[in-house]
Formats: sequence, structure tokens, C-alpha cells
Amino acid sequence: MTIAFSGTPFLEWFEERGAAHDFRVSRIPLSKLRRWGFEAGTGNIVHDSGRFFRIEGLRVRSDYGAFPTWDQPIINQPEIGLLGIIVRRVGGALHCLMQAKMEPGNVNTLQLSPTVQATRSNYTRVHRGTGIRYLEYFAQPRRGRVLVDVLQSEHGAWFLRKRNRNMVIEVDEDVPVGDDFCWLSLDDTRALLAADNLVNMDARSVLSCLVGETSPPGPAADGFQAALARSYQRGTALHEPGEILSWFTETKALHDVTTRTVPLREVAGWRSSATEISHQDGRYFSVVGVEVEATSREVSHWTQPLIAPHGHGVVAFLLKRIRGVLHLLVHARVEAGYLDVVELGPTVQCVPGNYPDPATRPLFLDYVEGAGEAQVRYSAVLSEEGGRFYQAQSRYSLIEAGEDFPMEVPPGYRWMTADQLGGLLTHNNYLNVQARTLLVALAALTSRR
Repeated sequence: MTIAFSGTPFLEWFEERGAAHDFRVSRIPLSKLRRWGFEAGTGNIVHDSGRFFRIEGLRVRSDYGAFPTWDQPIINQPEIGLLGIIVRRVGGALHCLMQAKMEPGNVNTLQLSPTVQATRSNYTRVHRGTGIRYLEYFAQPRRGRVLVDVLQSEHGAWFLRKRNRNMVIEVDEDVPVGDDFCWLSLDDTRALLAADNLVNMDARSVLSCLVGETSPPGPAADGFQAALARSYQRGTALHEPGEILSWFTETKALHDVTTRTVPLREVAGWRSSATEISHQDGRYFSVVGVEVEATSREVSHWTQPLIAPHGHGVVAFLLKRIRGVLHLLVHARVEAGYLDVVELGPTVQCVPGNYPDPATRPLFLDYVEGAGEAQVRYSAVLSEEGGRFYQAQSRYSLIEAGEDFPMEVPPGYRWMTADQLGGLLTHNNYLNVQARTLLVALAALTSRR
């Protein structure tokens, strides 16, 4: 097996893969979409096969947050997609088979993705294109050992109860490496999160499930590194596991959130035209159309609708050393599209432009935006899911709070360790996709790469 690349050689290979294919993505009016159209009677945007996904309306009533009721378009994709990484141990260290993959919504077109990233409609070839490479490693009978197999959510603000099957399969055999694939050590893969818009959301989701594979601190570890290492040790947390689970369950029980789908043409406060669907205040997001040409994909030419957010997101965990152990300030947040109402997310997760009224700004957003350079342990602009969202980006950060930051926090927040969060990733629908991304970035800090 040939182990590729670290540092500059990988980046050279990645640039070569981009140059080896033709990629073109153009905005087009919704009325110009092929095989997609507005459904008679509802105005929902649907594919003529009845598969892939639908964009329909959602009506929400909630006792959570500053906005008790609202309507919005939402992606309804009931299929469970597959996100899988093949791994192999070399010298005791895990190496991952990663793919350079084009997605129409990516701001830079090509990003690093899992070995397999496919919806059920794709891998059952509803699009009539070529098959999915390496799918046989994840389907029964599998050619390897299962390390991870868990259902995880996607963006609860834009998807209705969407989940993906996150899998990691360990092999001992040589695996043929396609042109758009390469082997990277787990440490190197995590380290690439330091680059803007390089590792895609789906890869970050699967990598988060390997958070237990961390490097020990070096002999000269400073105070932060030592506190980070202790965060992965059991029995060092401020709160007992039972206390955390009880708080999380109580949060779900206390909030009253009701949602129901409605015809897209009936959503209040949104304007629909042949070009796009957008909010009357110009905030939140629009539904737009794109035309795509990509020689590296199973289908080389297609059109589709995408969600185009207005403004970049801010996603951050606040960190604090408590009794010499690094803790993360976790927020139990409600989103209309979650399967079970509440999931654990970062301290701050929002698009600031959606909150022009200072009274409605999310808690701790001002602290995150005002953090000094010395407090920032990690910061990068990362893309959200490029198969459904158009140039959606967020600034992801890990920010160490000062000693004066209070231990006591509001009811919807709790201090938790990396070990506690990693343990919850063996279960479905506990940690949202934004929190999972930042856990990968935190793991990368253990090796100071």
C-alpha cells in the first residue's frame, strides 16, 4: 500500500486533481431547471423521479428563542445517505482513504471528502450514471471490520429530520487507489482543517466519530496542551455523565416545538418567482437554481435547486480550564428540523446578520466576536454541505475564555469534556454537525500540527 501525502506534496496532488477535470457551476432561474419543477397544487420543488429530495414549506411554533412562530422553505430528504471512510493502520496509526470531490455548492468547487459520500438515490443509480466506487466495502457482506456505524443529523435549520449513516471500515488488505483518492494519516487529515474550505462537511462528520484516536501530549506540553490531554481522560469532568444526560433529557422535555409541512406556495413572509424564492426582509436564505458540468461525477451534466444562505455563519466553542481540565461550553439547542427537537451544539452557532436587533442576538456572540488573538486556539472558514447548499460558509473557532469568565452558565448550557462529547458520538442524534466539526479541530490540536 502506498501512503500518500503530508504537507506540500498533498496540496500539489490536490491542485492536480482540480486541474484534471472540468467543473462549471452557473446560477440559473428556478424555471430553467431540467427534471425539476414546481408541483401542481403545492408549489413544492420536486424531481420528476420522485426521488433525491423535495423543497417544501415548514410551519413552526416554538417556546425557544426570540421568534415563537415562523414559516420557511426546507429540504425534505427522507433517504438516509452513506458517508464512509476506509481506514488502515500503518505503524499503529490510522490512515484514511480520502477523495477529492466536486460539489456544486462549494465556493471552491473541489474539497476533500470521505471515501464514499452518496445518497440512496445516487448509489441505487436513479440518476442513471456510473456506480459509486468502494461501495462494496460498506455494504453486506463487508470487506473489513466496522469501527463506526452510527446515524447522525445534518443542518437542522435547512433539512427536515435528515440523517446520514456515518461509517468507518478498517481493512488489512491493499485497496486499489483511484486517481481522485489518496491515503492520509488521521493526524494529517485533521490538520488540514486549518486550511479554509478544504475538508468538506461530510468528511468532518465521519472524522468526528474517531475523536478517541488522539495523540498524547509531548514531554514539553504547555498548560493548554496538558489541560487538553486531560479533557480526553475519563473521570476528569466537572459534571458526572448521569447529570449531563439528565440535563439534556430535561431540556428536551421542557421545550414545546411543533412543526408541520405546508405547501411551499403557502409559506408566509417568503416571495416566490421564476428566478428564486427569498424572504421578504432579504435575510436568512434563498432557494436558487444551478446548472452543473463535472467530468469527475457519476453524471456529467445536471441542474438542481440549492439553498443559498445570506451571510457567513459564526460557529464557536468557548473553552475553559476547570481544575486543570479543558472543558467546552455546550449549548442544548432547538432547531426545527431536528428529529428529536434538541441536539448539543457549540456555544455560538448563528449568522449574525439574521439578528439586526441587539435584543435578539444569541448569547455569547459578542464575547466570541470580541475575543483577542491570544484566546483563539483554532479558526478557519469551512464550507457547509456543498450538495444542497450554495456557497454556505462559516467561521469555525475554538476560543479559550479568560479566568474571569463565569463557571455558572445559563440553563441551556453545560461545561463538558472532549471525552464526554466523544462518548455521545456512539449514539444517534446527540451532537449536531457543527459541534462534530469543532471536535475534529480540537483533536487536531493534540498533536500541535
